[in-house]
Amino acid sequence: MSEIKQAIRAEALTLGFDAVGFAAAEADPKDRAALNAFLAKGYAGGMDWLAREDGRRGDAKALMAEAKTAIVLGVNYGPDTDPLALLAAPDRGAISVYARGRDYHDVIKKRLKRLGRWLAERQGATVKVYVDTAPLMEKPLAQRAGLGWQGKHTNLVSRRFGSWLFLGEILTDLYLPPDAPEPDHCGSCDRCIRACPTDAFPAAYELDPRRCISYLTIEHKGDIAPELMDAMGSRIYGCDDCLAVCPWAKFATPSTSPELAAREELQSPRLAELASLDDQAFRKLFAASPVKRTGRDRFVRNVLIAVGNSKDPNLAAAARLLLDDPSPLVAAAAKRAVEKLAGG
Repeated sequence: MSEIKQAIRAEALTLGFDAVGFAAAEADPKDRAALNAFLAKGYAGGMDWLAREDGRRGDAKALMAEAKTAIVLGVNYGPDTDPLALLAAPDRGAISVYARGRDYHDVIKKRLKRLGRWLAERQGATVKVYVDTAPLMEKPLAQRAGLGWQGKHTNLVSRRFGSWLFLGEILTDLYLPPDAPEPDHCGSCDRCIRACPTDAFPAAYELDPRRCISYLTIEHKGDIAPELMDAMGSRIYGCDDCLAVCPWAKFATPSTSPELAAREELQSPRLAELASLDDQAFRKLFAASPVKRTGRDRFVRNVLIAVGNSKDPNLAAAARLLLDDPSPLVAAAAKRAVEKLAGG
């Protein structure tokens, strides 16, 4: 079996994966208990799918009854510049590192399918592949497969790649001995918790998404509380603060995947230009990007929040043009931006 695992690892690396681990496709009661505690505190917010009681979440066998092994794969998306440096430019919008290139779902799924076909042809195995969208608790699974551990910011941390890993999984009926789980290496460090602009961590290893900028800018569909808007700064899609300050990030290396490379126009976009996007222009700019899923109205809401936080009076004109926008969400954000820039 060790030879088969070595062959799978070699093929995975050839296909562009950066980390490979193996775990038993067995449910861990601790995962389900953690999810139930998360839901009981109301942390799901508007993410209703997390509470669906279909019996699948946390149990790989509910997705594939014959599964014996979960092959967990990671792709490094580490940035080649300091992702927090842009926050000092008031006229620019900060898009999370992971969303500056092509949608990782598409990129990784193609690689998973190639590896799955190879495994089926070489070993006669039955396989199913997943990237993020299935009810599979992939971070605990990745820890059991030895790829890293869930840090105090609740994201996966790797000693080789910091927190910059996309995850994908292959479930297979082929039995492969599991790798050793990765122990927690956070120690007494709490930089990620202290770095959060909106105090979204009630405790170590506990995230309240309802206060998290990533949730607010991507998942939240309505207006945002004033104190949270004030803390968002120029972050218009996602937030990298807790990932970037992690000491393990110093060992990370820039991604070598061309498909995931940051597009020039998304590295430091001008807020005034983004505020002017109508639906057609939004779709064109963010074609094949994960940003597209938010829709124009939510995205421009985020941009206007950043405009209001900028303290740059030159941006007031861009906000005033949207005071009568057909979207109430956009119009309300424009009103707040104009008032903020006027000192209101």
